[in-house]
Amino acid sequence: MKSCLFLLVVASTCCLRGDDANVLKSFLGDWALTLPTGEAGWLAVRDGAGKPAASLMWAVGSAKPIQGLSFEGDALVFNRAIRPPGIGKEPTIMNRIAARVEADRLRFTMRPVNGGAEVEFFGKRMPPVPPRRQFAKVRFGNPIALFNGRDLTGWRVSDPKKINGWSVRDGVLVNDTPKKDFSAYSDHANLLTEAVFTDFKLHIEYRLPAEGGNSGVYLRGMNEAQVTDRDSKMQGINGPGAIFGRITPSKNAGKPGRKWNSYDLVLADRHVTVVLNGELVIDNQPVEGPTGGAWLSDVTQPGPIYLQGDHTAVEYRNVVLAPVVNPATSQP
Repeated sequence: MKSCLFLLVVASTCCLRGDDANVLKSFLGDWALTLPTGEAGWLAVRDGAGKPAASLMWAVGSAKPIQGLSFEGDALVFNRAIRPPGIGKEPTIMNRIAARVEADRLRFTMRPVNGGAEVEFFGKRMPPVPPRRQFAKVRFGNPIALFNGRDLTGWRVSDPKKINGWSVRDGVLVNDTPKKDFSAYSDHANLLTEAVFTDFKLHIEYRLPAEGGNSGVYLRGMNEAQVTDRDSKMQGINGPGAIFGRITPSKNAGKPGRKWNSYDLVLADRHVTVVLNGELVIDNQPVEGPTGGAWLSDVTQPGPIYLQGDHTAVEYRNVVLAPVVNPATSQP
């Protein structure tokens, strides 16, 4: 599974000057980013007890702190090492990034610190996570089989320029790839549904190789339910039953490699419930924003079911979705 990249950005001073404090107020909140590569990002800006703090999810990668967040006039400025598009062998380039608020969007400018062309990208202000609804009040429609067990009807690869390792064998959706490490980059493609969804209950079963493996099920193309085995080196917030990098499961309910695991996942009002192999491991918990490797970042939009194929081999079956038929906005 693609790891989530959160960058904790903290100003070096203990408090803000008056002008900077006013600028900070305009940045406070959550922002869905469309990065220069078209990949998803997420910026959360907070007032950290008298100094600005922000977390940034940038496409893929591991969590890395970054020092030196500052204000230059009306711009929020920091440096960030960016890896060019590719399959992970390209060296990173340090960039200076400046963000400015324009109503309900952020305009970013990014330029390599050692010189080069400047590029722009944008962020959109996101609403806060809504209140949690009682699960018993959520009603679901008729279940829809997303995988017919015969072919890839209703599915497409995320990037047609990459290798398509997906096929159907003996009624099982199979991803074949020689990749065995858990690094974030690969020349193999992910797979997503052509249909998009908002809130729903999803049942899906997965099986990994005997030596273990790494994949993920992205709800609405944004929030990744971790797909790994019981004995994986990835545990806790990155382990079996986790919403990767966002929510830690209450226990490791995974099975070892070559055993089928079952997920029952509910996404409703930006809250997630996870049942792994019949055990409730996340109980109606809020999820702030997308996880690393997300297909899209705008939490106000519907999205696909998105399966990772750019990590290790994996198998899926019995993919069934029941949509929520009483959205929160219709509740009394």
